[in-house]
Amino acid sequence: MNANMEINNFSLFLSTGLLIIAILIAYKEKLGLGNDIFIAGIRAVIQLFIIGYVLSYVIQLDNVLVTLAMVLFIVFNAGFNAHQRSDGIPHSLTISLFSISIGTAVTLVLLVVSGAIEWLPSQIVPITGMIASNAMVAIGLTFQSLNSKFADQRQQVLEKLSLGANEKQASMSIIRASVKTGMSPSIDSTKTVGLVSLPGMMSGLIFAGVEPTEAIRYQIVVMFMIIAVTSIASFSASYLAYRQFYNEQKQLTL
Repeated sequence: MNANMEINNFSLFLSTGLLIIAILIAYKEKLGLGNDIFIAGIRAVIQLFIIGYVLSYVIQLDNVLVTLAMVLFIVFNAGFNAHQRSDGIPHSLTISLFSISIGTAVTLVLLVVSGAIEWLPSQIVPITGMIASNAMVAIGLTFQSLNSKFADQRQQVLEKLSLGANEKQASMSIIRASVKTGMSPSIDSTKTVGLVSLPGMMSGLIFAGVEPTEAIRYQIVVMFMIIAVTSIASFSASYLAYRQFYNEQKQLTL
């Protein structure tokens, strides 16, 4: 099995054809994504090689402070990328970092306390990556939903304000829709796991020789973990970000 799973340099080079297909489609349809796809591919290769060697060193070192530093590094990068999708929402970086930090902290603490994982870099760092990446996507979708909903429902919000509603009351339908939007991908993936997608973690553990029942248990924990962190992140980001659409006089500034 190990021989079949090896990827040589030639195979890796040929796999770039898959990236070229996406670039050609983007150019043919004039999507304006060709450069982004190319840069994303180059960055992915460089980042994966770097983080692979760094992670190997961190695991061998097995130091609590170094592991914590890796967790903070992952959280910051996730927050920064979520902030870039905010399309100009004030204080979006602070909101993103806070929301992802809260979701990551709560989830990791529960997993460690329950005994599902141990505070070992070989477990903490990959799990933190899963948590932060899903929170990042959820917050990005939440920001996009807030922007579009406030633009589309501007008149409704103004009418509610004129009738005496405060900012929260006037924005509640938008907040709820944004939280729902942020959580939807994780809920959909959980509904279809095993039917449409074969989870990477479960498959990887089985390939590594772990008993299928044990691999399934780990995957169940991961799926529940993802739903939890996306709900916390979407909720926090929505309730913190909607206030940025109003000024100090409680007027809609969009």
